[in-house]
Amino acid sequence: MTLTAATPPSTIPDEVPTSVVLRYGIGQFGAQVFRDTPAVLLPLFMTTMLGVPAWLAGLVVLIPKLWLIVCDPLVGAWSDRMKAAIGRTPFLIGGAVGTTAGFIALFVFTAYPSPYIAAASICALFFAASTAFSIYSVPYLAIAAELSGDPHQRNRIMVLRMFFATLGVLVGVGLAQPIITHFGGGAAGWHAMSWIFGALCLVSMLTTASGLRKVPLIQAGAVAGSLVGQLKVVSRNRPFAILLATSFVSSIGQAASYTVIGFVFIYAVQAIWLIPIFILCMSVASLAAQPLWLWLPRRIGKPRAYVLASLIWAAVTITWLWVGKGGADVATLPGGQPVNTQHIMILLRAVVIGSVNGGFILLALSMMTDTVDYQRRTQGVANEGVFAGLFSAMEKLAFALGPVIAGVVMSAFGFISSTGGAAAQSASAITGIVLLYSAIPAALQVGALLIFSRYKLPAE
Repeated sequence: MTLTAATPPSTIPDEVPTSVVLRYGIGQFGAQVFRDTPAVLLPLFMTTMLGVPAWLAGLVVLIPKLWLIVCDPLVGAWSDRMKAAIGRTPFLIGGAVGTTAGFIALFVFTAYPSPYIAAASICALFFAASTAFSIYSVPYLAIAAELSGDPHQRNRIMVLRMFFATLGVLVGVGLAQPIITHFGGGAAGWHAMSWIFGALCLVSMLTTASGLRKVPLIQAGAVAGSLVGQLKVVSRNRPFAILLATSFVSSIGQAASYTVIGFVFIYAVQAIWLIPIFILCMSVASLAAQPLWLWLPRRIGKPRAYVLASLIWAAVTITWLWVGKGGADVATLPGGQPVNTQHIMILLRAVVIGSVNGGFILLALSMMTDTVDYQRRTQGVANEGVFAGLFSAMEKLAFALGPVIAGVVMSAFGFISSTGGAAAQSASAITGIVLLYSAIPAALQVGALLIFSRYKLPAE
């Protein structure tokens, strides 16, 4: 293993122009649309349009996600090796085009000879699209650590990135089904949605790719050699290792809770109609809170701000243990749907959770860029792509494990599967669902904070 010569970053100003921050952040909008929309809609598309059995639809989505756990670090190492020769822009452009083409292809074909051929085809298309997305998203995250040597500037970059990520969630999750319905449902609706969202992905991601083409990045030497050798170097970065473990444990809890959100509103709250309003309240609160996560870390530091956001999130999350369907009616929606005090409390939870959830997620990413900077300062070398790839891969592993944990817990508490609609569940099964949305993720978040208590950068 050899080290390339390091180039001092003295020519890179610490202050990042707002135009550059915006050009960087907007790429996350399209990236978030791709990240969330297939995850939510592909099982529905396969089971209702292509006749794929539900168990097989789950495998179709899982296999490409497991591949990305390997793919992300490989892409990170590849982009590091090519950075000196061609920069990261070709990765962003190629990844954007491939991601867009893959997204459209996923939903534009609706006539397959059999459900099993359909499942194999969708799996192959999602595999290719996910690989293209990795080629975009890993170098994209690495760039955040290369735009400035100032930790607060990097946090500013992440705040704008989170802003566009939240917009992507609103569009990708909130508008997909209305667009499908608007264009008549069926094949025509799915086709229209795929072309519209595909265009949004392409414009957003290419705006970042072209907008950052001439922006100077911090140039530091990189560790040459095999990926295994590079990972060994990164693993010796203690702050990064602690942050990676923290984020991994935290993400497992979040993934388990995301898996059962529909079940919570069907069985515990008995108000499935409340989900879109709940998501809207969380998203709006997250957008409104972004200035807080720009200001607070400057006052108390990123680690303390992270702990504060995490503790508030865990405290509110544990209160779902007492959620139920009861409460006195306080209002009636235009469609005649009554709103009771329990619904109001749920929406208040959404506001608080939305305000802090985005905070500790963006702060984790922001501190990841700090650990990269620490590597540059202490060793004169930094494989930004490997850092980004490993961080991204562990997040994907966590979100693959979350549904598995949820399935095991639901089965252990006696959940009964069904076809043709939601079946009645025992009190024990509902308890298991509520635990997955309350005590389990809250406990994992506290466990993540115990790991994080050992995090410290010498400069802090």
